[in-house]
Amino acid sequence: MPRLASGMICLILVSALAAPAWAQRNPRGTAKLDLNGKVVAVEYGRPSLRGRTVQQMLSRLGADGVWRLGADQATTFSTSQDLRFGGAVISKGEYSLWAKKQADGSWTLIFNKQHGQWGMNSDGLADRDPNLDVVAVQLMESKAPSAVGQVTITLEKAENGAAISIVWGDMKLSANFE
Repeated sequence: MPRLASGMICLILVSALAAPAWAQRNPRGTAKLDLNGKVVAVEYGRPSLRGRTVQQMLSRLGADGVWRLGADQATTFSTSQDLRFGGAVISKGEYSLWAKKQADGSWTLIFNKQHGQWGMNSDGLADRDPNLDVVAVQLMESKAPSAVGQVTITLEKAENGAAISIVWGDMKLSANFE
């Protein structure tokens, strides 16, 4: 009997610890960049279009809607040094990343102090506390060189610094930083 009880306890513990990994319905992606010996990284969920268009997927946002740039657990941006996005400074640390579709159709990248949150709240809205937003950076929208079925975030060296790019379907959102 004691063996059965200890076996059940072990099974329950293993199941409880593995539950967060099972809850991720989409694969995770990571982008890393070494900038002068310091690391910038993004870890994110990769939802798939599965025959739909990016316009269909993001049409539910509407003007001033916020997307968590991925799926499942919020996208995490980490930097071991301060970064400058145009006139905005992002202090070293960890943030969640969000994209906001402005009323004019343009996009901004939002850095939020809270990270690790999941999906939507009980109102069906992105589970982000706007009071914890640190900076909003203008994103450039362009047509992707080739369409991708899963959200893909990259960090690349660019002239005078680096760039972050978010590609999904035929849409590409990007911003330079140093």
